[in-house]
Amino acid sequence: MNSNNLKEKIMETLHKVIDPETGIDVVSMGLIKKLEVTDDEKVELIFSPSMPTCPLGFKLAFDIRNAISQVEGVRQIDMQVTDFIYADKLNQILSEVDRTL
Repeated sequence: MNSNNLKEKIMETLHKVIDPETGIDVVSMGLIKKLEVTDDEKVELIFSPSMPTCPLGFKLAFDIRNAISQVEGVRQIDMQVTDFIYADKLNQILSEVDRTL
């Protein structure tokens, strides 16, 4: 699958990841700051919660990662969280999760 088709599938999937507080998907809320897919099916993503103290920052990050991991063709996820009070801790946890699927 080419990277553009895979990116489209990932975007469709992310439109189904709903912020429970707002009832709006993470894409429409503008929480996905960067999404790139390489030719070797690696996904690079930057997620920024709606506010630095978002109580659902951890949940949304894992919901996003889990949704992407279910997309056929994704082999690796490199996800970074920014503009979040616990970004360092969350990025550390995400880096410890097996990125190769």
